[in-house]
Amino acid sequence: MITFEQFTIGAGAVLLLLMLPAIYRIAVGPTALDRIVATNIIGTKTAVMLIIIGVVFERVAMFVDFALAYALLNFTGSIAASRFLHRTKDTGEAAAGIVPAKKE
Repeated sequence: MITFEQFTIGAGAVLLLLMLPAIYRIAVGPTALDRIVATNIIGTKTAVMLIIIGVVFERVAMFVDFALAYALLNFTGSIAASRFLHRTKDTGEAAAGIVPAKKE
């Protein structure tokens, strides 16, 4: 018979294994946006793993606070990185002398 603690540890291990494709996408990812999304996926799975750790140690309330703070930082970081890349993409094209075609 599998205990609840063994089940939660198994669920954490499965989440850890599901992070491997995202790590591959961070390393290979053809665009910076792919890398940002993969990083966000890993951050979301980490927040869920914090909840699982709280269940294992029977301190769920404390780990929920940690998970919420981590998820908020993860989301804010993803938005900041996306905005930064969007702005540098625009200035990078202007610096390279590429002028977008005018829409008339």
